[in-house]
Amino acid sequence: MTQLPEVPSTDTELTGVRNFRDVGGLPTVDGRKVRHGRLYRSGHLAHATEADAAFLAGLGLHTVFDFRNAADHKLDGHDVELPGVRNVSIPLSDPADGAEFWRLVRDGNIQQLRSILADGKGTDRMIASYRSIIRDRTAEHSRVLHALAEDSVPALLHCAAGKDRAGLSIAVSLLAVGVEREAIEADYLKSDHAHRRYRVRRSDTSSAGMSDEVMELLNPLFAAHSDYLDAAFTTIEETWGSTDRYLSEGLRLTPVTRERLRERLVEDA
Repeated sequence: MTQLPEVPSTDTELTGVRNFRDVGGLPTVDGRKVRHGRLYRSGHLAHATEADAAFLAGLGLHTVFDFRNAADHKLDGHDVELPGVRNVSIPLSDPADGAEFWRLVRDGNIQQLRSILADGKGTDRMIASYRSIIRDRTAEHSRVLHALAEDSVPALLHCAAGKDRAGLSIAVSLLAVGVEREAIEADYLKSDHAHRRYRVRRSDTSSAGMSDEVMELLNPLFAAHSDYLDAAFTTIEETWGSTDRYLSEGLRLTPVTRERLRERLVEDA
């Protein structure tokens, strides 16, 4: 296997890219660590500045995986082009799924938002979404993992906010190479830090449209909560019985493919 140069851990706050970080350094259950400079995560790259793009280009990326759909692209735009980097689009939600819901998030008044988000409905929706992505998107996650095992490292995985779709794809990738669940959760929860969060877009930017109540109603959608990730892990156990069966039967990873993943993403013993 070609040995890539080691680079220091990168947790840089970019100007136009939210929630960027290197997941290198996370511990595995066998006492090793994820290599630095192999697997990055972030929000979308559509608003990357020239300096951001230069920084990202300097990482030596092979592939950028974009998990957004057409509705996301319409809202935020397409990623900036990084020279020499392969861009792979793998939408993790149907382009029409939830379109009306997100229109209400952006344009709905307080009464409409209460009807869809109040009394725990926002949290329930997020938990249901995490469970659904794990249960129904095994083909997409399998595609990412096989690509990482073959030739796609160093890779950047992103969605709109870098929290949910990218967060689960990163979590699955880390499970596949034996990273401790507590470490996966700790990395996931970094997305809840205020400077990392996706900027809420509301058509009504008045004091009423951006009131404390509106922001509180929207909070479950843009927050990273351990309950969300726990729901994903629980779904794995409920559906496949164990992580190993999820990886082998759900994601179709052979022992050889898992070993290749570890070689590319994990430090030598």
